[in-house]
Amino acid sequence: MYDELAIERAVKARFGIDVDIRQTIVHKVPVSRTSEATLFLTIKKQLYLYVNGQSKLLLSDIKKIVSKMGLKAETFIPPKGQPDYFNEVGKVKFREVFPGRKLINEDDIRFYRTLVPYNPALVLISEVKGYVYQFDSDSNTDWRVAAKFAYRRIKTS
Repeated sequence: MYDELAIERAVKARFGIDVDIRQTIVHKVPVSRTSEATLFLTIKKQLYLYVNGQSKLLLSDIKKIVSKMGLKAETFIPPKGQPDYFNEVGKVKFREVFPGRKLINEDDIRFYRTLVPYNPALVLISEVKGYVYQFDSDSNTDWRVAAKFAYRRIKTS
């Protein structure tokens, strides 16, 4: 219960989203050697993944973690007060490499958007196909089943 309250407060402070945790699917499971994740369901039946790590995490790292855990991401929530965070920082990274370019479009920054620092991370999950995996260095694939859980978010108008 205390851990759920801590996550609710961290999400509110960092991302500006009020979440009321209804059920924790997996709590602080390892997703790399230095990072852990919590998968939880809110009262509004939205599934979120909260990833926190000791080392530097990029958006590409979070995308890889989501995929390896057997989840499908719907939205990567930007930090509070910065709705265009990934594009803005992606443009800065692009300009570091190509300082002379004036016109920058979405295709130009697609790769550089993945290099944006993103720790902690909050991801809205759209689908879980039966199992949630966690990192395990002793396993031959480095991942093992953490929980059995199926979820699919149905969009409504």
